[in-house]
Amino acid sequence: MLESSQRESRASPRVLGPVVDEMTRCVHYRTEVDIVAIRFACCNEYYPCHLCHAETAGHPAEQWPLDQRDQEAVLCGACGTELTIASYVTTNECPTCGSPFNERCRLHTHLYFETAD
Repeated sequence: MLESSQRESRASPRVLGPVVDEMTRCVHYRTEVDIVAIRFACCNEYYPCHLCHAETAGHPAEQWPLDQRDQEAVLCGACGTELTIASYVTTNECPTCGSPFNERCRLHTHLYFETAD
Protein backbone atom coordinates (compact mmCIF):
# COMPACT_ATOMS: atom_id res chain seq x y z
CA MET A 1 0.00 0.00 0.00
CA LEU A 2 1.06 3.57 -0.52
CA GLU A 3 2.19 5.53 2.49
CA SER A 4 -0.14 8.30 3.58
CA SER A 5 2.32 10.95 2.35
CA GLN A 6 2.31 9.35 -1.11
CA ARG A 7 -1.50 9.35 -1.15
CA GLU A 8 -1.61 13.01 -0.15
CA SER A 9 0.68 13.96 -3.03
CA ARG A 10 -1.93 12.75 -5.53
CA ALA A 11 -5.00 14.84 -6.11
CA SER A 12 -7.90 12.44 -5.58
CA PRO A 13 -11.40 13.25 -6.79
CA ARG A 14 -13.90 14.21 -4.10
CA VAL A 15 -16.25 11.51 -2.87
CA LEU A 16 -19.78 12.54 -1.90
CA GLY A 17 -22.21 10.97 0.55
CA PRO A 18 -21.80 9.71 4.11
CA VAL A 19 -18.11 8.80 3.85
CA VAL A 20 -16.58 7.65 7.15
CA ASP A 21 -12.86 7.71 6.30
CA GLU A 22 -10.30 8.80 3.71
CA MET A 23 -10.37 5.37 2.05
CA THR A 24 -13.96 5.98 0.81
CA ARG A 25 -15.70 3.67 3.27
CA CYS A 26 -19.25 4.75 4.05
CA VAL A 27 -21.93 4.21 6.66
CA HIS A 28 -23.34 1.30 4.61
CA TYR A 29 -20.13 -0.57 3.71
CA ARG A 30 -17.10 -0.16 5.95
CA THR A 31 -15.13 -3.38 6.13
CA GLU A 32 -11.38 -3.41 5.57
CA VAL A 33 -11.87 -4.18 1.86
CA ASP A 34 -14.64 -1.63 1.14
CA ILE A 35 -12.25 0.85 -0.43
CA VAL A 36 -13.73 1.81 -3.80
CA ALA A 37 -15.97 4.65 -4.86
CA ILE A 38 -17.95 4.67 -8.09
CA ARG A 39 -18.28 7.65 -10.42
CA PHE A 40 -21.95 7.59 -11.40
CA ALA A 41 -22.81 8.04 -15.07
CA CYS A 42 -25.79 10.27 -14.27
CA CYS A 43 -23.89 13.01 -12.44
CA ASN A 44 -20.20 12.34 -13.01
CA GLU A 45 -19.67 12.33 -9.21
CA TYR A 46 -18.04 9.71 -7.00
CA TYR A 47 -20.04 8.01 -4.24
CA PRO A 48 -18.94 5.07 -2.05
CA CYS A 49 -22.00 3.00 -2.95
CA HIS A 50 -25.44 2.93 -4.55
CA LEU A 51 -27.13 3.60 -1.21
CA CYS A 52 -25.06 6.75 -0.63
CA HIS A 53 -26.06 7.99 -4.08
CA ALA A 54 -29.74 7.16 -3.51
CA GLU A 55 -29.78 8.99 -0.17
CA THR A 56 -27.90 12.14 -1.15
CA ALA A 57 -27.75 12.75 -4.92
CA GLY A 58 -31.32 13.93 -5.42
CA HIS A 59 -31.78 12.07 -8.71
CA PRO A 60 -32.02 8.45 -9.92
CA ALA A 61 -28.82 6.57 -10.66
CA GLU A 62 -27.93 5.61 -14.22
CA GLN A 63 -25.73 2.73 -15.34
CA TRP A 64 -22.61 3.18 -17.44
CA PRO A 65 -23.37 1.79 -20.94
CA LEU A 66 -21.47 -1.28 -22.13
CA ASP A 67 -19.74 0.76 -24.84
CA GLN A 68 -18.15 3.02 -22.21
CA ARG A 69 -16.09 0.42 -20.37
CA ASP A 70 -13.00 2.51 -21.14
CA GLN A 71 -14.19 5.29 -18.80
CA GLU A 72 -12.36 5.82 -15.52
CA ALA A 73 -15.23 5.38 -13.10
CA VAL A 74 -13.82 3.50 -10.10
CA LEU A 75 -11.63 5.10 -7.45
CA CYS A 76 -9.29 3.08 -5.24
CA GLY A 77 -9.61 4.54 -1.76
CA ALA A 78 -6.20 3.22 -0.75
CA CYS A 79 -4.06 5.00 -3.35
CA GLY A 80 -6.38 7.29 -5.31
CA THR A 81 -5.98 5.49 -8.63
CA GLU A 82 -8.92 5.82 -11.01
CA LEU A 83 -9.62 2.54 -12.79
CA THR A 84 -11.49 2.01 -16.00
CA ILE A 85 -14.70 0.04 -15.71
CA ALA A 86 -13.15 -2.73 -17.85
CA SER A 87 -10.20 -3.00 -15.49
CA TYR A 88 -12.32 -2.97 -12.33
CA VAL A 89 -14.76 -5.68 -13.39
CA THR A 90 -11.90 -8.09 -14.12
CA THR A 91 -9.87 -7.72 -10.91
CA ASN A 92 -10.20 -8.16 -7.16
CA GLU A 93 -7.41 -5.76 -6.24
CA CYS A 94 -6.03 -2.39 -7.25
CA PRO A 95 -3.55 -2.82 -10.11
CA THR A 96 -1.52 0.11 -8.76
CA CYS A 97 -1.17 -0.54 -5.02
CA GLY A 98 -2.36 -4.16 -4.70
CA SER A 99 -5.00 -3.39 -2.08
CA PRO A 100 -7.77 -6.00 -2.15
CA PHE A 101 -11.30 -4.98 -3.11
CA ASN A 102 -14.44 -6.49 -1.59
CA GLU A 103 -15.30 -9.44 -3.84
CA ARG A 104 -18.94 -9.21 -2.76
CA CYS A 105 -19.21 -5.89 -4.63
CA ARG A 106 -19.69 -8.08 -7.72
CA LEU A 107 -23.26 -8.53 -6.48
CA HIS A 108 -23.87 -4.82 -7.20
CA THR A 109 -22.10 -4.51 -10.56
CA HIS A 110 -25.44 -4.32 -12.40
CA LEU A 111 -26.39 -1.25 -10.35
CA TYR A 112 -23.47 0.75 -11.74
CA PHE A 113 -22.65 -0.78 -15.11
CA GLU A 114 -24.72 -2.31 -17.91
CA THR A 115 -24.02 -6.02 -18.22
CA ALA A 116 -24.22 -8.30 -21.23
CA ASP A 117 -26.62 -10.63 -19.39
